[in-house]
Formats: sequence, C-alpha cells, structure tokens
Amino acid sequence: MARDYYGLLGVSKGASDSEIKKAYRRLARELHPDVNPDEGAQARFAEISTAYEVLSDPEKRRIVDLGGDPMEGGGGGGGAGFSGFGGLGDVFEAFFGGGASSRGPIGRVRPGSDSLLRLRLNLEECATGVTKQVTVDTAVLCDVCQGKGTHGDSQPARCDTCHGQGEVQTVQRSLLGNVMTSRPCPVCGGVGEVIPDPCHRCGGDGRVRARREVSVKIPAGVGEGMRVRLAAQGEVGPGGGPAGDLYVEVHEQPHDLFLRDGDDLHCTVSVPMVDAALGTTVTVDVILDGPTEITIAPGTQPGSVTTLRGHGMPHLRSGVRGNLHAHIDVVVPSRLDNRDLELLRKFKEQRTRDVTEVRSTQSVAGGGGGLFSRLRETFSGR
Repeated sequence: MARDYYGLLGVSKGASDSEIKKAYRRLARELHPDVNPDEGAQARFAEISTAYEVLSDPEKRRIVDLGGDPMEGGGGGGGAGFSGFGGLGDVFEAFFGGGASSRGPIGRVRPGSDSLLRLRLNLEECATGVTKQVTVDTAVLCDVCQGKGTHGDSQPARCDTCHGQGEVQTVQRSLLGNVMTSRPCPVCGGVGEVIPDPCHRCGGDGRVRARREVSVKIPAGVGEGMRVRLAAQGEVGPGGGPAGDLYVEVHEQPHDLFLRDGDDLHCTVSVPMVDAALGTTVTVDVILDGPTEITIAPGTQPGSVTTLRGHGMPHLRSGVRGNLHAHIDVVVPSRLDNRDLELLRKFKEQRTRDVTEVRSTQSVAGGGGGLFSRLRETFSGR
C-alpha cells in the first residue's frame, strides 16, 4: 500500500506548498538528530524528510494524489533469501520456513518507458546543427480522466481476488511435497486494485495512444549513432505515471564529396599532370566555409595530402574544428596529339636524371582501386 505522505507531515491533501514547507520545518526542529538523539526520533525524521521530498516535487505529488507511491519504483519490495530466483525461492521458503514470498502490489501508477526515434541528417546539418520537427507515435496522458483511469467521480476498489495483495498463491504437489508459489493476480494484473467504472476513453489505463509533433534541437558536431535526449517526452506511464525520455538517434547520410573521420574531413582533388608539376590552386566548396582555395605545390606527387587546419567539422562539445585533408590524385592525359607528344619528348630529353625504376608491389602504398575507395575501406574497417 502507498504511504500516507500527507499524514506523515500532518497536513491535508489540498495543502499548499507553503503549508507543506512550514509543517516540515516545524517537525524537523523537533526531530532533527542534533536536537533529539532518540532512535525513534531519527527514524521519524527520515520519514518526514522523505515525505517533504515527495510532496515538494509536483510530479511525485501528482503520483501520490493518483494513489501511487513514487518512491517504490516499478514494484514493491522483494522477499528475503532466495526470492529473487522466482520458483527456486518459493521452493526453499516452502521447505525451510516462511512460506511463499510476498512482493506486494506493483502500484497502479508507474513510470513510463523511454522511446527511441531515428533521424536522418546530411553532413551539412550535422556540421551546423539544426532544429527538426519529428512525429512521435506514443502514449500520452488521457485528456478525459487526466490519468486517474476512472469515469467521473468513481474511485478504484480493492481487488476481491487477491484482497489488495497484487498476487495470488497456489499450492502444487511435487516429488518433495507441497510447494506454495505466488504469481500476479490475473484479475488486477498485480496492481491490487480494480476500476469498476473505467474511463470511457482510456479504458482505465490513464493513457492513450496519440501522434504528436516534437521539436528536436540537434547540436553542431553530432555524428553517426549519437543520441539526443529529450527528458519526459517518451511514453506516459500506466495510471498517468511520469513519462519516460525520448532519444533521437542520428543517422548521417553519406556525402558526395567529403568523407568524415571524427572531426576531420577528407576529399580527393584530381589535378592534371602539368598542374601538379608546375603548381596551382584549386577551389573547393568546403562545408561551413564556402569556396576555399587549396594550394597545390610545384612537384606534388600522386597520393600526397594537403591539410587545411580548422576547416573540418566542429567538435560536439568544444566547437573546435577539425582539419580538411585533400588527397591529391594526379591525372595523366590519355589522349595526346602530335604536338603534345613532341613537347613531352623534348621534356624527357632534358630530364636525363629521371630513371625508370622497378619496385615490388608491396612497396606501393594503397594497392589497387581509387584513392577515395581506399579511404572508405580504411575508415569502414575501423
């Protein structure tokens, strides 16, 4: 049974917040351990402190007013010894004394479950942060009975099957003799109460299914698999109990140009052979920065990397940005006219120090495939 928190403080159910605080202070001055060292007074002080904690919290007080006990969690206290092992506990207690363990009613008002929603974002939205409207299909407080589960002024009544205990006991014969077991009451579902005249909208559950819009603020720097928590936006509990939390999990869509590795971004820049030899600048439309020039130094080799510091993704908490790594892919022309060939021959004649070299394939970094493909394989294998 739920504790009488109002009675512990000596106030009425309709007492105001100031009256509850005044009653607690009056009792605390009498029962505080520094003033009254008696063990009974200390136990009483603990009780009124718990009562004040409950009644000063609007959500917990609402649960008390609905007939529940917010300090009991999802169920009553378990029995002693082996009771946590279900049937084994019943067997041991039946043969060694104590009978079947009594766990008591679970309480009609219970906290709701958390909900999970997946949200797809592109790389730009992950970089800048965004506010999204999402549709949530979940349990909400019944707008007719406000969570009470009863119709009009009717009240819950004690279950006649379990006599308010929330469980029924049965005796079963076994090789070892008679064994008494306990199970949740099939009539009240372990609550200990029944509602003779339930609410016509929710059927006595205190909640109904509904679809609603929720605004989700996604911070800058989120990534694949990260979750944003929205407190008390999940399922409303049975009997109008406090709602659980809503978690929005981010799923990042692949980008056509950039590959993300933590706070760093990678891209491939294809540069003609002549530009790689002479040096040039390439303009890339970078996320958060817009058109940005990347300098290709003279003599740049295939597979080299040019790093632009501070042009990557923002860190989720600090906001400090990672780096942009431009992987250079030198493009050799496949079609040359006679004039192009003649110029290359003259260039080759002047480069007498360049020697063709044969090396083991194991010494060639990266192996086969395009550079961007190799990057994806590298990061996906982590």
